[in-house]
Amino acid sequence: MPQNVMIVDDNEYVRASVEMTCEGTGIEVTPAASGPECLRLLTGGFRGLILMDIMMPEMDGWDTIREIIGRGLYPGNIIIMLTGVGEPDAKMEGMQEYVTDYLTKPFAPEQLLETLNYYLKLQQTLVNPHE
Repeated sequence: MPQNVMIVDDNEYVRASVEMTCEGTGIEVTPAASGPECLRLLTGGFRGLILMDIMMPEMDGWDTIREIIGRGLYPGNIIIMLTGVGEPDAKMEGMQEYVTDYLTKPFAPEQLLETLNYYLKLQQTLVNPHE
């Protein structure tokens, strides 16, 4: 099973940083610059880990997650918030069961890889319990 990670962040440097961190690890990184782009990729069949920024123009991370759930695109995915916001805000209310972890920027590459590998392994176990 491929190890897929989508980075949803309006900052191109954050997207590039995640891609460089995962380079050569076997983790396939799919960049998305916005919530609507994330939704298009999910509608197109993406399944894996989603690293979601909170503060984005047009559609923030919480609104994107609400759309993911509302459109039935959540199954098969694990959502991890990757954000510069130190504490979850009030918009997280009701989203706790859909957000698996919360990482803050800046992140240490080792910490990011450790987190990704842990959740990718967990996801593979959940999707294919006999492997």
